[in-house]
Amino acid sequence: MTYEVQNNHKFMIILFILGLVLGGIAVVFALQNVALVTVTFFSWHIEGSLAMILILSIISGILITLLLLLPGTIQTSLTLRRLKKETKKLEEELRKQKELTVFAKHDIPTSEAIEHIEHGSISSSGM
Repeated sequence: MTYEVQNNHKFMIILFILGLVLGGIAVVFALQNVALVTVTFFSWHIEGSLAMILILSIISGILITLLLLLPGTIQTSLTLRRLKKETKKLEEELRKQKELTVFAKHDIPTSEAIEHIEHGSISSSGM
């Protein structure tokens, strides 16, 4: 577990350093591209520095991509939740079958013992 925490800590430091580098690059880019440009889209006219126009274009592209990925992500999340519930149910069923098998090897199970197993209690008299 300590190994996982150390790896996570190293990963966070690497992400922080990468963020600083990308932030520095963005500042240099913005300072070098201060020329005013006009962007026309249908009847809209937007005037601003080249750097701001490019950054806004990139941000809008990221937002559109995230919106396109959102339905698939939600569907995957719901499927994962359903499969986890099904796995838990199947694991409980397997546990009950294992108990019945072990119990049946020693004694013939009574209906009372089967009822205890069905409700999750392990009978110690048969083991």
